[in-house]
Amino acid sequence: MLGKRKNPPNIAFGIVLRGLRLKSGLSQESLGFAADLQRNYISLMELGQNQPTITTIFKLATALNIKPSELMILVENELK
Repeated sequence: MLGKRKNPPNIAFGIVLRGLRLKSGLSQESLGFAADLQRNYISLMELGQNQPTITTIFKLATALNIKPSELMILVENELK
């Protein structure tokens, strides 16, 4: 049994994404530009209203200078 999670995965992803973006000193607009995504889409992912595709995860990870697997490990850790 998984037990009770702090946040659902979409919220956890948003928390991690925002944290990484801020740690990198990027605005939503600059991250969007670096990842070839719309600023509004970045905002909606950070709020947990939109969920990324595999392609988007790879684009975001590249723009944030981390491996996609590292990004997902951070999300997994946020779920614990």
